[in-house]
Amino acid sequence: MTERIVSGMRSTGKLHFGHYLGVIQNWVKLQKEYESFFFVADWHALTTKYDNTANLRQDVFDVVVDWLACGIDPEISTIYVQSLVPEIAELNIYLGMITPQNWVERDPTLKDMAKILRTKEAANSQISYGLMGYPVLMSADIMMFNATAVPVGIDQVAHIEITRDIARRFNNIYKTDFFKEAKPLLNNCSLICGLDGNKMGKSFGNDIKISDNEEVTTKKIMTAITDRTRLRKTDLGHPDQCEVAFKYWEIFGSVDDVATVKSECEQGLRGCADCKRQLAAKINELFAPIREKRRYYENHPQEVEKIIKEGSAKARIEAQKTLKEVRKLVGMY
Repeated sequence: MTERIVSGMRSTGKLHFGHYLGVIQNWVKLQKEYESFFFVADWHALTTKYDNTANLRQDVFDVVVDWLACGIDPEISTIYVQSLVPEIAELNIYLGMITPQNWVERDPTLKDMAKILRTKEAANSQISYGLMGYPVLMSADIMMFNATAVPVGIDQVAHIEITRDIARRFNNIYKTDFFKEAKPLLNNCSLICGLDGNKMGKSFGNDIKISDNEEVTTKKIMTAITDRTRLRKTDLGHPDQCEVAFKYWEIFGSVDDVATVKSECEQGLRGCADCKRQLAAKINELFAPIREKRRYYENHPQEVEKIIKEGSAKARIEAQKTLKEVRKLVGMY
């Protein structure tokens, strides 16, 4: 029997290179090895954007378009929107009933989300009931499809632990072995910093989006931080001190590209501006097929909507199977 994975992203709109390298690239590989369920977490988006939902539907659409452009295949993976599978909400209620308060409060996801909220709303830093329940809803997302594994980065392993704890507690309380304890499936994907050397993020204004065209990408790359010790092209460079550009070369360039850039930089034969122009050209070349595919889906929104509706309907069928058993185990009418 093929093992099943579940993973999702909050509906934040158009995705950037960090999403591609850290998550999507891995999903594209895993979908060929596992029965895969990938969802857009629009309920999770409401935990911090409940008062800013004007673009929520468009944000969901943009996330799905980026997934499709990057190679998530709706023929072999189930792509769905969280809120279109209401069974998740009912399961969330049952799980919330058995989850101790201190389990939720210690969850790192909640702590991170609360920190973001407090930064945004210094005058009103109250945590909503919805945000407090974020870890349980996240567990419901995973347990709804009884996943055997969840693809995550090493920094997210703790997020899966509460799901395992809740699944184990449910099984113990209701004398069953129904729920599997999903294991973290660690990825070895490249991480990429933002143009300023810090973590890449839309809110930081230091990202390069998958959907950016060649001109925009080039302009952004030209702002990337390089070796701060170099003042002139002929100065001997230090690739290990190049805060962004050389790191990008190591991610996007071939072995020969990296060797050439390193050698020419160290000998003072490569200026930073020329280096970044070549880097932009390399990135634009690599992302050209993805961006062409993305334009296709942007121009054919009906196809995207069909994929969302069909994937969500398929997900509901599986969810209903799980919920039927859960209701029976809990003893609901």
